[in-house]
Amino acid sequence: MDVSLYSAAAAMNATERWQDMVAQNLSRASIPGARQQVISFSAVQAGLAAATPGAAGKNFVIPFAGTGTNFSQGELKTTGGNLDVALEGPGFFTVQLPDGSNGYTRDGEFQLNAQGQLTTKQGYPVVGDGGSLTFDPNNSATINISPEGEVSQGPDSKGKLAITEFANQQALTMGSGGFFRADSPLAQPQTSTTTSVRQGFVEASNTSPMMAMGSLITSMRMFETNQKVMTMQSDRMTKSIADLSGTT
Repeated sequence: MDVSLYSAAAAMNATERWQDMVAQNLSRASIPGARQQVISFSAVQAGLAAATPGAAGKNFVIPFAGTGTNFSQGELKTTGGNLDVALEGPGFFTVQLPDGSNGYTRDGEFQLNAQGQLTTKQGYPVVGDGGSLTFDPNNSATINISPEGEVSQGPDSKGKLAITEFANQQALTMGSGGFFRADSPLAQPQTSTTTSVRQGFVEASNTSPMMAMGSLITSMRMFETNQKVMTMQSDRMTKSIADLSGTT
């Protein structure tokens, strides 16, 4: 058994996953509040390999790529818009997804639909402490959102943004559009205690396009290197078989 071929193939698979992840990060770099995916490499035991048939085998390991999410704070950018809202801290805005379940996002570029309901850009209702947040479309009073998430239209209170924090953010499942789901019981959603709201700001993605491009180039070179290793080992095996069989 040629362990080097398996190791090189596993390394190519790991770097291919790395390239896919970097490409996804770049595609989400312009989404407010998007969270960067990160990769970690480790060695895992793959089995036993013997130098010759019948000989005692030795453990060998192959590279393995694991992925996670970087939940660090992104840069806050001022917009001045009353419906642009950013979060400082680990919390998430709570929204109602089309299937009726809750989704969680850091993208605070909100808008009002025809019924005066506060929604995301995708049209998903933003959840408040008493359900959806609805405003009077005929009322020209300014919409205000306090650092605690209290929402008002002029003197009229409209509720409070449902800001959710999680005991284990890595247990969240990332979906499309920068939304997360708390499908795992390990996520444990809880009411925010340490997150504050900033009206008139949006949070940028925490992905650096420049760093991502550097990672993409590095992963491509690593892929090419392991591809060359596989080619060299394949040529060596072909030559060895030819020499043993007496063919040229």
